[in-house]
Amino acid sequence: MRVLIGGGTGFVGRKLTHFLREKGHEVTVISRKPGPGKITWGELESHGLPECEGAVNLAGENLMNPLRWWNESYKKDLFSSRIDTTKALSQAIAASPSPPQSWVLVSGVACYKPSLTAQYTEDSEWTPFDLLSKLVQEWEAAAVLPENVAKTTKQFVIRPGAVLGRDGGAMKQMMLPFWLGLGGTLGSGRQPFPWIHVSDLAGLIAHSLEPPVDTPSTPPQVFNGVAPALNTNYEFTKELGQALRRPTIFPVPGFVMNALMGSERAVVLTQGQKVIPKRTLESGFQYKYPDLRSALKEIVGS
Repeated sequence: MRVLIGGGTGFVGRKLTHFLREKGHEVTVISRKPGPGKITWGELESHGLPECEGAVNLAGENLMNPLRWWNESYKKDLFSSRIDTTKALSQAIAASPSPPQSWVLVSGVACYKPSLTAQYTEDSEWTPFDLLSKLVQEWEAAAVLPENVAKTTKQFVIRPGAVLGRDGGAMKQMMLPFWLGLGGTLGSGRQPFPWIHVSDLAGLIAHSLEPPVDTPSTPPQVFNGVAPALNTNYEFTKELGQALRRPTIFPVPGFVMNALMGSERAVVLTQGQKVIPKRTLESGFQYKYPDLRSALKEIVGS
């Protein structure tokens, strides 16, 4: 299978590319810079979609970029980097004489309103309530194919929680303070912490790219890209401390997170949602790391 990946040089993209190539698939990455096995976004727009059986978009400015202040310029980049690349790919698919059999957008769980009690499956209805949920709405809308194309190309949206892995994502910034014994809960610690191991996210994307066994349906099929375990920030903090054999006695109050990151961004860490991967499990997907202990053991190498 030939797979085209937008944003394939990022944390998840590198893992997915490696995963697919190990399975014998041919991967082309869409990147800002040309190179072997790559095309640029400009080439996609000028030359159209290369021949492929699957297309994935992972492109987007890092929400947790510690080098960027939370301001209007950064917010604009968060939107444009996701929506413009998604539109470019969906338009290229729609214009292709031989569109792929599967088209996968990876968005996020920020569409679900934070709650200590509510549980969300892929069938849960939602409406935008803040900046990040508005981003998810516009992002997913940009991926929708015209009805005539959707009859032959199966559309998927995967909504991952915090992506955990050794080489990037949330863990990269957390490891140093935890190693130093300065780790602790964020905010109250009671907030749900939806998460997925990067290997499982790569596996779920590959699972979605498999040739469809039934006729594609017009609306995209949504998979919640989260582990089946329901954990809180407190549980995650304690498990990571145990895996690293370090104390976790330095909680970070919510107001400090808001001051450091901006309240609209800090909400991702200080609040959370109980997200259930109902359809993901029903699809037959097998998790390699279904619980925190196994995931963190692999990541910290203990």
